[in-house]
Amino acid sequence: MSKTVIPLPVPKPQQLLDAATLGKFVRARRTQAGMTIHEAAAFCGVAVGTMSKLETAGGDVKLSSILTVCSMLGVTINLEALEG
Repeated sequence: MSKTVIPLPVPKPQQLLDAATLGKFVRARRTQAGMTIHEAAAFCGVAVGTMSKLETAGGDVKLSSILTVCSMLGVTINLEALEG
C-alpha cells in the first residue's frame, strides 16, 4: 500500500531570504504532485537526503541540485540585480 501524501498549500510569493523559505515551496509542490519524498528524489535525480535537506533547510545543498529540483517540481526562482 502506498503512502498517502497530503497536499500542502503553496506559500504566497515572497522574497527568498533563507533556505527555509525555499524548502516550504519545494515541499508544497512535491506534496501537491502527490509524491513522497522518495518518489520526488527519484523523479528529480537526487538523493533522498538531498531532498530532505532542501525541504527542511537541514544542511548545505549544491546549487546545481537546488536548481534541478526546482525545475523538475515547477518552482521558479526570480533574480533581480539592484542598482546602486
